[in-house]
Amino acid sequence: MAISRSQLVKELEPGLNALFGLEYNRYENQHAEIYTTETSDRAFEEEVMLAGFASAPTKQEGAGVVFDQANETFTARYTHETIALAFAITEEAIEDNLYDRLAARYTRALARSMSNTKQVKAANVLNNAQITTVTGGDGVSLINASHPLSTGGTFSNVLATAADLNETSLEQSLIDIAGFVDERGLKIASQGRKMIIPKELQFTAERIMKSPMRTGTADNDINAVRSMGMVPEGYVINNFLTDTDSFFLLTDIPNGFKMFVRSPIKTAMEGDFDTGNVRFKARERYSFGFSDPRCVFGNGNLPTS
Repeated sequence: MAISRSQLVKELEPGLNALFGLEYNRYENQHAEIYTTETSDRAFEEEVMLAGFASAPTKQEGAGVVFDQANETFTARYTHETIALAFAITEEAIEDNLYDRLAARYTRALARSMSNTKQVKAANVLNNAQITTVTGGDGVSLINASHPLSTGGTFSNVLATAADLNETSLEQSLIDIAGFVDERGLKIASQGRKMIIPKELQFTAERIMKSPMRTGTADNDINAVRSMGMVPEGYVINNFLTDTDSFFLLTDIPNGFKMFVRSPIKTAMEGDFDTGNVRFKARERYSFGFSDPRCVFGNGNLPTS
């Protein structure tokens, strides 16, 4: 239904001092702190996890060499969604408006709506990271204590006991990240590089990561996380995270969080011959997801269902 004069009564009368409600600042492109962006030219994209070889055994004199096999383990799929929104304005409303160009004002509001949806969808990958029904290519949730390995074992990217953000939980998370293994159980040289937090933890994160000495103690000990440069990219606030006490450590493992852009945002405008209404539309296609769950470590405070 088109926006008509009955919905813009005050804008058709003299004496109006200001129009407000559409020109707020917005949190933009926070997804870029988490995702690597790639383009796509198909309905979905797939990425395949490979398992290499096991640790090389000792060969006895005169014995034959052992042959090993490499194989594919799981496939991560990114299925693109279409995001679109439109509005229409009657010809009479455009003609009689006294104070502003209606189209320009509501086009900015349209852009704000499209941007908000993108940030919500990007954050939902983390918000749903422990929901058991939201699974990755390996069949379990993103943050999970039992990610399956091709050897039959498992690895974990979550604290053994859920904990709030503090010096101890952060240090243990970094220790656990350094213990990651690949699909065949070989040790990986991995480390945390950036922490993603909700707005509620910004002051806690600042004290823990920026103080030269340990926080909350009278001991004259150095802040080991800071002095060792253990989280080199610091922390970033994501205002679209819904859990107030969960934090995420992004690691330096490649092929982790990805955003595929199938069709960049496009806007269109057209007039209707019969009614004179002018219609405006915005549309884009993209997907958010992850391939290798080793790209992140969680503290275990998220809901599981």
